Amino acid sequence: MGTIGRVAKTVLLVDDHAGFRKQARVLLSAAGYDVVGEAEDGGAALATVRDLRPDVVLLDVHLPDVDGFEVARTLYEDPDPPAIILISSREASDFGGRIGRSPAKGFVSKTELSARALSALLEEGS
Repeated sequence: MGTIGRVAKTVLLVDDHAGFRKQARVLLSAAGYDVVGEAEDGGAALATVRDLRPDVVLLDVHLPDVDGFEVARTLYEDPDPPAIILISSREASDFGGRIGRSPAKGFVSKTELSARALSALLEEGS
């Protein structure tokens, strides 16, 4: 499902806040992930995934054009979809069962984002 060995290597960051993308890029790059691109909305995310074929998409639930759940469903229809990790400044409980019903491998709040949290979600069910 888009991973190399046990650890995903390439990551696309999708979030409409440039400051968060910068922070996430620094954090993940320091942990050995290759952040290959960024997108600030759902349309750009879909195009960028098709161009770059990242192993992982770190995908904000709240985007200006379409929500992350819809982007995740669209990406998952691809024959070789990337692993999708949903993120938000809100807590998982705020989304009811939507996270569990999505094709995402998991969810992490932005305040809890770490290489360890990302790796744990990617290793689950691999």
